[in-house]
Amino acid sequence: MFGNLFEEEEEGFSPSPSTGRVVKGGEEPPPPRGRSSLCGIKNQGGTCYLNSLLQTLLFTPEFREELFKLGPEELGRLEDKDKPDAKVRVIPLELQRLFARLLLVDQQSASTADLTDSFGWNSSEGTNQHDVQELNRILFSALEHSLVGTSGSTFIHRLYHGTTVNSIVCKECGNVSQRQEDFLDLTVCVCGLCSLEGALWNMFVEEELFEGNNLYRCAQCDKLVTAAKSAKLRKLPPFMTMSLLRFSFDFAKCERYKETGRYTFPLTINLRPFCEQTDGEDSDYSYELFSVIIHKGGCYGGHYHVYIRDIDQLGQWEPPVRTSSGLEEDDPLSVLTAIIVQEPSKSVLLDQLGQKLMNKIGSSWSKKFRKHYGPIGKFLQSHNDVFILVSNGTRVALKANPPTPGTEPSTPTDQTTSPDPSPALDVSYWFDLNDSTVTSIRESDIEKQFQGKESAYMLFYRKTQLHRPSEARKNRQYKVPPHLVQMAQEENSKLQQRRYAGTTSNNSVELHLHLAPSYRLENGALQPISKEQNRITTLTFDRRKTVGDLRLAIYQMQELWEGDMALTLAKCLPAGLHLYNTLTGNSWHLRRLDWCEEVGEPLMDEDASLSELKISNGETLVVTEGQLPPKVF
Repeated sequence: MFGNLFEEEEEGFSPSPSTGRVVKGGEEPPPPRGRSSLCGIKNQGGTCYLNSLLQTLLFTPEFREELFKLGPEELGRLEDKDKPDAKVRVIPLELQRLFARLLLVDQQSASTADLTDSFGWNSSEGTNQHDVQELNRILFSALEHSLVGTSGSTFIHRLYHGTTVNSIVCKECGNVSQRQEDFLDLTVCVCGLCSLEGALWNMFVEEELFEGNNLYRCAQCDKLVTAAKSAKLRKLPPFMTMSLLRFSFDFAKCERYKETGRYTFPLTINLRPFCEQTDGEDSDYSYELFSVIIHKGGCYGGHYHVYIRDIDQLGQWEPPVRTSSGLEEDDPLSVLTAIIVQEPSKSVLLDQLGQKLMNKIGSSWSKKFRKHYGPIGKFLQSHNDVFILVSNGTRVALKANPPTPGTEPSTPTDQTTSPDPSPALDVSYWFDLNDSTVTSIRESDIEKQFQGKESAYMLFYRKTQLHRPSEARKNRQYKVPPHLVQMAQEENSKLQQRRYAGTTSNNSVELHLHLAPSYRLENGALQPISKEQNRITTLTFDRRKTVGDLRLAIYQMQELWEGDMALTLAKCLPAGLHLYNTLTGNSWHLRRLDWCEEVGEPLMDEDASLSELKISNGETLVVTEGQLPPKVF
């Protein structure tokens, strides 16, 4: 599918210039990171599959640290890639730089344009969506090819490589024929199965019999015999990647389709039952889920995003916002539990549950939850550890608190009502990384991806034996090479300057200053003393600065000004300058406080910014020396 788009040239390892390069960024600087403090990745038009995989690799600490170990002495330098005799391994170098930006540069999302340029991609490749499983395999192959001859040539093999063994046992002579196969990820069946454990059981426990018209030719017996075929996991890698085979082909209709039925997978899994050798410790076979790549759409297109567990606590996790009643409306378990416990009888008629749900959250089950959780009846059955049917199956109650006559309503369980605890040192939290957007999610949200058009597509497990050092926790610079840290600091400095320049430009206002000594009071308005004299001074000022800053700027402009200064907003009317609002200033403010309260004039704070005071572009200000201008209202 990808052709040779990940191939680097043998000579010098530098890719040929790409054609139709994807345009990177605009004039405006990217916004800073959001509340999660994590960085997303920009979508080039159809690269959500690439973004999801790159985020997974970034949040695999062992992968990024192995990549960061490779220095310029092994990879070369990007600035030398156009030199004819230079050996520059561009793909790993660009991947290093991207990871450093994702970790350290203060921007909402990073661009992958430099990385995809190193692949040799053109603009059309950036807008064509591909399969993320195939991308995973080809990217690993390209990295291994690029790293030949370096100390990192085997790190992908060490982290992801596993083996299976296929065995055929002759039922007559007992001869065993075996064939070993390597894998970087396992493809597991979805069709006709309801769980990952069931698929693994079919792959590695169930035997396939050769009998009847389907006999096996035994090499030792030299004839067709009955036999049994089986497979086992022989070598387990530190990271187990499993691809769910959700795309199938309907031979009757001659068309592809996506399996959208319910398919569960555990947060932790023990692979001992599926292994050839089972005499090790439990920890040798135990894995925990840390990434779920999700596909939304059909078999001919859609969108990828990824749920990731933040192992090193690099982000700022915040619990999803609850309603004012404390109810989490996106969690059907919480909603149904709250409905039941608020009933005096502690139970609800099944045929009334849907209406009570509508009254509670203002939406029906079909619109709110059916896509992710299926029919409400199946949801209740799948959570039979929480719900129980009573009164001959006509009512539903909580299993932990079945209804009894005369009992008082109780509160929901702590699991559904108590707020989330503050992050503990040994706890990791989950985030949804959806291109440029990063949001906090609950671990329970993973269940929403068991089924439907938006469902899990690739699962990434890590061995529970892999423990992270304490110094890596909340430390984005951990193991990042100094030259990449410096690169990120320089980019942050440039971004800060660009943002300041941009916001300064956006916040600049032009103020028209009229000096009071050039005016006289006449018929309730200020009139110029001389028509020939230039009475207006223009000052460009930053609206984010305070009234005090403005007064200081005017002092510096008017070098001969002495004493206090009062600033008053005015309007240029045909009758003259009409004063209507005063900005306070030091001793003058103290002298005139009572007078301002008496006439009801808004009193401006010396420390308030012009933006807070809603001073707009083109405002007219009268500058008065030492005293409040005459009362001209």
